[in-house]
This record gives sequence, structure tokens and C-alpha cells, in this order.
Amino acid sequence: MKMQLYFAPGACSFVPHVGLEIIKATTGQDFEPKLVKLHKDEHQKPEYLAINADAQVPSLLVDAKPLTQVLAICDWLDRSFPKAELMPTAAWAHAQALRQLAWMNNTAHPTFRRVMFPDRYAESEAARAEVHRMAVTQFRTCLERVQGWIETKPRYWLGDQVSFHDAYAFTLLRWGGYAGIDPKSLPAYLAYIERVVAAEPVKAAMARERIQLDTFNPA
Repeated sequence: MKMQLYFAPGACSFVPHVGLEIIKATTGQDFEPKLVKLHKDEHQKPEYLAINADAQVPSLLVDAKPLTQVLAICDWLDRSFPKAELMPTAAWAHAQALRQLAWMNNTAHPTFRRVMFPDRYAESEAARAEVHRMAVTQFRTCLERVQGWIETKPRYWLGDQVSFHDAYAFTLLRWGGYAGIDPKSLPAYLAYIERVVAAEPVKAAMARERIQLDTFNPA
């Protein structure tokens, strides 16, 4: 099987990126990373739009067949490589894990999008400033919810091995720095993510993407 992951550094594509590193470590199945330079609009080029008509990352090519959307890619990876134990197998535990992963993707993630791109949601400068201000507050609430979820976890989100959830939690906390949220203001969350970034699959993905956790820049 040939798998190619199209990713952008620090984007939500980090989630399946870590998943693929876990699969590689546990099963030996390798993948080819394909960097998409968003700042150069490579996601808007015809050759990429032929893979992903939404002009987004991630995209996963499996034997030249494209699959898009974070949750769909994660679900396929989990079903295709059960030995990697990326999600719980028991029906109820699986549903709960999927619920949390979906919330990160469909609630926390779009909230951050309003932080970064208020011009997409309002026309006037005053309205854009209001969208941004409210989105920062709402995103902080999202991070606090994640912190509540992980406070009782002894090591990683699903147990003794990192998973998609840990990768998404890392991504969200990292994005918080761009929203002006100091990760140190969420101590339980930060302590958990410091464990996450020490895991080999996460370190490998971070090194390839050349990203660090702390993006907070106090002004």
C-alpha cells in the first residue's frame, strides 16, 4: 500500500500526521509526506485541487485514491490499521472518543478560524475587531474544556499510547499562542502536552513540520 499525506506545518493535518507515525512505529507501514506551502498558495493550484477540491489540508492519497477531511482520514486509518490502536475498540468507548475528536474538529477548530480570519466573517474594521475579540474569548473557553477532559488522565488521552486526540490537543494549545493565550495559564493542559511532545511519533511529526509548541508572544 502506498500512502501520501499532504500536510501544512502546524495545521490540523498534524493530527493524521501523528497517526501515520504511530502506524509506522507499530506496524512498519510507511508513508510519504507531501508538504503543501499554504503561504505560497500551493493549495489553490490545479494539481492540488484535483486531489482536494476544498483547497484544504490534510489530504491522504491511498494507492492514488484521495481521501479528505480530518475525521474521515482518522477513521480510515483506525479501521485499516487496528494493531496501531488509534481508537478504542469497544463500541461505547469508541463513540465517546469520536465525540471528543469531532468536537475538536467542528467546534474548537472553527472558533480559531474566526480568530485568524475575522475578515471572512465581517466587512467593516469595527465588526472584524469584534469578531476577533469574541472568538479569542470563545477559543479560551474551548481550551479550558480540553483541560477539563485531560486533568484526570494519567498519561495520554486514551491511555498509555499517544493518539489522534493528543495530536489535536497539541494543535489547539499551540494555536492558542496565536490568539494571545499563554499556555502557562492552562497549567494542567500544558503539563499534559509536555508529556505528549516527548512521545516519539509526535517528535517525528514536529521535526518534519519544523514546529514548536509555544507560539505565545506577549506584546
